[in-house]
Formats: sequence, C-alpha cells, structure tokens
Amino acid sequence: MGNCHTVGPNEALVVSGGCCGSDEKSYTVGGWAWAWWLITDIQKLSLEIMTILCRCENIETSEGVPLDVTGVAQVKVMTDNELLGYACEQFLGKTVADIKSVILQTLEGHLRSILGTLTVEQIYQDRDQFAKLVREVAAPDVGRMGIEILSFTIKDVYDKVDYLSSLGKSQTAAVQRDADIGVAEAERDAGIREAECKKEMMDVKFQADTRMANSKRELEMQKAAFNQEVNTKKAESQLAYELQAAKEQQKIRLEEIEIEVVQRKKQITIEEKEILRTDKELIATVRRPAEAEAYKMQQLAEAQKIKKVLTAQAEAEKIKRIGEAEAGSIEAVGKAEAEKMRLKAEAYQQYGEAAKTALVLEALPKIAEKVAAPLGRTNEIVILSGDGGRVTGEVNRLLAELPVSVNALTGVDLSKIPLLQKMINPQA
Repeated sequence: MGNCHTVGPNEALVVSGGCCGSDEKSYTVGGWAWAWWLITDIQKLSLEIMTILCRCENIETSEGVPLDVTGVAQVKVMTDNELLGYACEQFLGKTVADIKSVILQTLEGHLRSILGTLTVEQIYQDRDQFAKLVREVAAPDVGRMGIEILSFTIKDVYDKVDYLSSLGKSQTAAVQRDADIGVAEAERDAGIREAECKKEMMDVKFQADTRMANSKRELEMQKAAFNQEVNTKKAESQLAYELQAAKEQQKIRLEEIEIEVVQRKKQITIEEKEILRTDKELIATVRRPAEAEAYKMQQLAEAQKIKKVLTAQAEAEKIKRIGEAEAGSIEAVGKAEAEKMRLKAEAYQQYGEAAKTALVLEALPKIAEKVAAPLGRTNEIVILSGDGGRVTGEVNRLLAELPVSVNALTGVDLSKIPLLQKMINPQA
C-alpha cells in the first residue's frame, strides 16, 4: 500500500527507493506522485527565488584601494531533470538558510576575485558591466550545483579612505567647469542665435508690416473706390427717383388740374344757369317793381326838387335882404368903434403915461379875478404861525412885490403913482 503525494509549482517532489533495492529517483514539479510505504522515500525541495546579500569589505582593487562592495543576487533551483538532480544531490534535506549560505560563499569568492582585477573607476562608473562579469564568472560554479543566477546587481560601493569622495570632487569640479563652459558657450550661442532670430523676426515683421500696409492701402483704395461707386450709384438712383417722383407728381398735378378744370367748368355752367335763374327771378321780383318804384321816386324827386328850388330862391332872397341890413348896421357900428378908438388914441397920446396907467388899472381887476379864480374854489386857508403880526407882514410883502410884477408884464411902473405908494408903504 502507499499514498499519493502532491506538490505546488514552487516545489519539487523527489521520490526515491523502490522494490528489490532500486535506486531510481523521480522528480515531480507541480504535480503528484505515488509512494509505497516502507520502501520509498518522499522529500521536497523549494523552487522559490532566494535573495542573497553579498558583502565584501576591505577588498583591494587593482590599484590597491580598499573598497567595501555590497551586491544583491536573485537565485533559484533549476527545474531541468538533470540540473534538478544536481541540486537534490547538493541541497536535499537542507534548509533554505543552508542553501543560501553555500551560494553566498561561492558568490563572495568570485566577487572578491573580480574586484582585484578592476580599478575603482571601472567598478564605480560601470556597475552594470561589473555585475555582468560577476554573473558570467560565478554562473558555471553555481550551475553545477543546480542553481541559476537570475540577476546580480551592485548595491553599494564605498571606501573608508575617501578615495571615492575625492574622485567625486575632482569629477564634480571638472563637470562643473565643463558645465560652466557649456553654459557660457550655450549663452553665447543663445545670444548670437537670439540676435539672429530677432533680426530675422524684425525682417519678417518689417516685410509683414509692409505687406500689411500695402494690403491695407489697397483695401482702403478698393473700399474708397467701392464707396465712390456705391455713392455714385446711390446719387444716380436718388436723382432718378426724385426725377421720376417729380414726373409722377407733375402727372398727378396735371390730372388734378384737369379734374379742377372740369369741376370748374361744371361749376361755371351751374353758376351761369344760377345767374340766369337769379336774373330772371330778380327781373320778376325786383327789377320790375324797382323800375316802377324808381319811376315813382323820380317823379316825387323832381317835384321835391322844384319845391326845394323855389324854397331856396325865397330863402336866398330873404338872407340877401337880411345881410344887406346887417351889413349896414355893422358898418355903422364899426365906424362908431373906429371913431371911439381914434378918440381914445388921441386921448392916450395927449395924456401919455397917465393913459397907460389908466389902462393898466382898468385891467388889474380882470387880472386879479383870473389869478384868484383857483382860490375861489378853496373853502378855507389856514396860515400856521404863532405870530399874529406875521400875516400882516406877508400881505405887505405881496403888495410890495405887485408893482415889480406889473412892471415886468406891462412896462408900467406903479411905484411912481402916489396913491399906490401910500397903499404899499403906509408909513411913508
């Protein structure tokens, strides 16, 4: 009797032993196998990837510089039957840590031997080539163990004598110098190129501006020509419209005039007929009676005229007679007045100043009457004065001024008349 055993794809199942002392071995990866009790042995080997950290310290390079190098290797057991048999012979029954230790020792030995043949610059600057060299040298040895190196990389490279840092400083300085030179050259080339680009840009811009200005000028000229043509067409259209409108208006006006003429003719015809009718009506209603009345009035007027003529002749004769009588009377009165004036003139001439004075004295009452006429409409005159003798003084003053006024008006000096001198100046 026996059991059926299975493994996953990450393990290898090794069945060994058999009947009659057989040494046959079978390898199963990711499958199953039958094992008899007591006469067969069942073992498993891991096929998973193993990560191995290789560290070599104070390993001198070909230049004698001690370096500390750390590498990382990814390895696994190969699944080929022959190579898997090699692995089973080497590692079956061992733990993963034991397997890693064996592989680590092999890799570190090869790493040390390779470091001794390279310079620091080769190791530090070309790590991929260094790792590739390690894989190529170590692969045959670990391959004979049934182990495959999947990858090997250099993780760290450093030293305790500051060689790498010094190398880095010199390289940094050189790189910085080259960088500065490159920057300066780049800036110079950039400045030259920028100037050239600016010049090209200005040339292109000038050409573009020139073309744009020419295009704009041509556009403006075309627009001006188009506008002129449009305005001309508009003006012609407007003039044609106005002319046509004037013609149509004239036609309408002519038709209106014709209509008015026709209407006027009809109105004239109607008015002529109305005039004939009115004339006949007036003849019948006014003219005939008016002619009769006019004849009557004519006869009456002629009679009245004859009467007025006769009456006027009689009145004229009467006035003639009265006028002749009044003329004689006036003539007599005039002769009497003339004689009277002649006598007065002779008397005035005879008496001289006395006659003039008499005439003035005869006129004084009339003058006084005209002067006092406004006072005649006055009811009361009040003189405000606390002095009773002042009224008398005002009266005397008025009397004293009277001869001067009369002399100014008539040229007669009343102050030379004795009677008036006593009236004006009683004390004298």
